[in-house]
Amino acid sequence: MSEHTSIRVLIADDHPVVRDGLFALLSSVPGIAPAGTAATGREAIRAAVTSTRT
Repeated sequence: MSEHTSIRVLIADDHPVVRDGLFALLSSVPGIAPAGTAATGREAIRAAVTSTRT
């Protein structure tokens, strides 16, 4: 994977501690870029659709 390529990940979980922990963990991994978090399925879909438009 080149240094300019990253995998964007949307983290969805109903537990804030889990979301925050995964976000922090994945933020520290080279090649992975957390695209955001969501607490519900609806939020996750909305965030994924919004994220793909940019």
